[in-house]
Amino acid sequence: MYFVYILYSEKNDRFYVGHAANVENRVLEHNSGLNFSTKPFIPWILLGFVSKKTKSEAYILEMKIKNLSKLRKLAFIEKHCKNNG
Repeated sequence: MYFVYILYSEKNDRFYVGHAANVENRVLEHNSGLNFSTKPFIPWILLGFVSKKTKSEAYILEMKIKNLSKLRKLAFIEKHCKNNG
C-alpha cells in the first residue's frame, strides 16, 4: 500500500505533495530537514493523504495533484483525503 500525502507550510503558505509507503515516517523526514527541497519551509503540517494499491498509482495521483491550483488542492483535500487527526 502506498499513500499520496499533502503537506502545508504555514510559514511560507506552501503545499508539498509526495508519495510514500509510510506517511508518518516521511513527514518526520520532511520536518527533520532531511529533504533538501522542503527544508527551507519547515515546519510542515500533514493536511491529508489518500491510499493507493501500487506505487505507480500513487505516483500518477501525486503528479495530478501537483498540477492543481491552490484552491483545487484544498477542494481535493476536503473531498478525498483522510487527515492525520
